[in-house]
Amino acid sequence: MTAYIMTGTREEWLAARLDLLRDEKDLTRRSDQLALRRQELPGVRVDKEYRFETDEGNASLVDLFQGRSQLLVYHFMFGPDYTAGCVSCSAVADSFNGVVVHLANHDVTLSAMSRAPLAKLQAYKQRMGWTFPWASSREGDFNFDFNVSFTEEQQCEGRIDYNYRHGGHAMDMTPVPEPVAHLAARSGTDAPTYSRDRPSLSTFVLENGVVYHTYSTYARGVDGLWGMYQWLDRAPLGRNETGVWFRRHNEYGQG
Repeated sequence: MTAYIMTGTREEWLAARLDLLRDEKDLTRRSDQLALRRQELPGVRVDKEYRFETDEGNASLVDLFQGRSQLLVYHFMFGPDYTAGCVSCSAVADSFNGVVVHLANHDVTLSAMSRAPLAKLQAYKQRMGWTFPWASSREGDFNFDFNVSFTEEQQCEGRIDYNYRHGGHAMDMTPVPEPVAHLAARSGTDAPTYSRDRPSLSTFVLENGVVYHTYSTYARGVDGLWGMYQWLDRAPLGRNETGVWFRRHNEYGQG
């Protein structure tokens, strides 16, 4: 993970920094425009009756809002046959504890969602020291309907549509890329089983007792949720990575 930086005078640095600042400001304005376009997407009414298992018991989709008008669902890769949550999703979720209270006081509920049984999710939460809401969708179609989980039959027949396209994702490649195999092993399963669940963010709004689906993003669309990467993108050497270097936060120093 070694890289080298160019060197220069303070005057050269300032000229380059001011040039970069113009592009950063353009990116910020563009990001604001994209955020507005997300908010302008039409809401699609959700009429299907979904049920989930939560710490509070059996719940409906409306219940997950916890009395608020907006719901953000992070589809956390933790399939029924995993022995531990996905390492990548775990890195994303490390920021949730600090964020969830602010969102809750701004009329927004943030909840993770996985197909693993609730008992597995609760045990993993305890292991990781997390307290944010995490629901199990194990018994229903929710993950399948929102294109974040797939059956073994779909996988074998090459009928996986993820991130608004057919195939092309690393998890669909043959032979299996090494990072996918590595992450699967770290979750206690094989690559095909691991790849039947995918990361995503789905958002919903509740109006007059009716739930509307407003937005979903997949793959690198959730990049902005990785707190560590936002910091690394501003570090002198950037992400500076080859392969999967990160671990669960309680696994560093274990050899």
